Amino acid sequence: MSEKQSNVVEAPQENVLSITRVFDAPRHLVFEPWTKTEHLKQWFAPRDFTIPKLEGDYRPGGAWLSVMKSPKGDEMQMGGIYQEVVPDEKLVFTHAWDEEFGGTGHETIITVTFADKDGKTLMNFHQATFTSREIRDDHNDGWTQFFDHLAEYLAQG
Repeated sequence: MSEKQSNVVEAPQENVLSITRVFDAPRHLVFEPWTKTEHLKQWFAPRDFTIPKLEGDYRPGGAWLSVMKSPKGDEMQMGGIYQEVVPDEKLVFTHAWDEEFGGTGHETIITVTFADKDGKTLMNFHQATFTSREIRDDHNDGWTQFFDHLAEYLAQG
């Protein structure tokens, strides 16, 4: 008898992005801006970008779409499908840059978890799998700016 082999393939860590942030707000107030269009429009872009279009159906199987406009006027569109939505705890959704806007169409999976931490919220962000370390690093820079915006937005009350 032969042993049954598993076909599990693990992504190289260099092609995975993980960011941990602590926000000075209760978990519900950190989760909600991820799942309501009126909140996302306030923070879901890098610094100095605007969001001329953003829509989403924030439930498993629902689609989301965001168009960001750079200070130079260039537009970039990204979107995906929600796979899992656990209020105040977890979001899982796909993410891809639209090819018509200069993206590759390569799809990644984003998982965001939220936990209480000393009256604040610990957010763990995970995105995989990227096609290169350089693309991962570009996303790290972008998401870091997104999360800075989220912290500023939460501080406004």
